Formats: sequence, structure tokens, C-alpha cells
Amino acid sequence: MTLEEQLSGDQSIGKMESVGNALEEVLHEAKLQRTITIGVYEAAKLLNVDPDNVVLCLLATDDKDNQDVALQIHFTLIQAFCCENDINILRVSNMSRLAEILGGSDKPGEPADLHCILINNPHELQIKDPALKEVICYCKESRYLDQWVPVINLPER
Repeated sequence: MTLEEQLSGDQSIGKMESVGNALEEVLHEAKLQRTITIGVYEAAKLLNVDPDNVVLCLLATDDKDNQDVALQIHFTLIQAFCCENDINILRVSNMSRLAEILGGSDKPGEPADLHCILINNPHELQIKDPALKEVICYCKESRYLDQWVPVINLPER
């Protein structure tokens, strides 16, 4: 590996870590502002009714979820819909960290369905959020590099 390739790889890792931190900030803020939709079915309902106010779609999995054919079909359909409607998409690979950030379930005794999360933008002010801008910019850069659904690993704390 040349020094140039190694430096490029280090910059890429640094960029992903920065975007992971920004994503965590976006999730905290969206939860506080109640501009977040959690769950595959809830997300599908919102996408059907009001796709214009969705600015980011997160598809989260762990290794065990890769074997879930039904979930993968849902993901494929959601990804296609998001691409068709110019909604930024990210794959998140650390479900346990995502659960820590978003907290428990709304229903006692049932774990939250964190496989699909939508960040809504009902107010124009939210798009001025620097963390959200960084995440959206990363999504656009990835699409430019023909990586339509980039993967982010949320940093451990």
C-alpha cells in the first residue's frame, strides 16, 4: 500500500467517524423535536402520506438481520421509494448503539423496531442544523461515488 492510499484510507475513516458523530447529534435533536419516525411500518405509512417532509432515512441492521428475508425485502422497497423521491439514505450497522441513543420502546415489554428510522423536516429551520447538513452532504458525496446507500457505524461511547 502506498503512502497516498494509506492517507486516503485514514481520511475516509476520519470522515466516517465525523459523520457518525453528526448522525448521533441529528438523532438526539430529532427525538427532542419529535421529528423522528421509528419502525418499518410507521416509516412506510409516513412515506406514503408525506414523503416531501422526510430528509433522511436510516436502515439499521445487525449481522443476524442479514438473514431476515422479509426485512431485506422491506429495505429494498424503502430504498427504491427513497431514491425515487430524493430522500437521503444511510445504512447503520450498530443497532445496540442506536438503541442507546434513542432509548427504549414506547410500549413496555416490547423492544423498539429500530430497523427503519425517518428524520422529518417540518420546519425550514431544521435544515440549517450543521450536523444534519454534514450527514446529508455525506449521502450526496456517496451517491456521486456510486455508493447509493452508504454504511455508517455509530461510534461507541
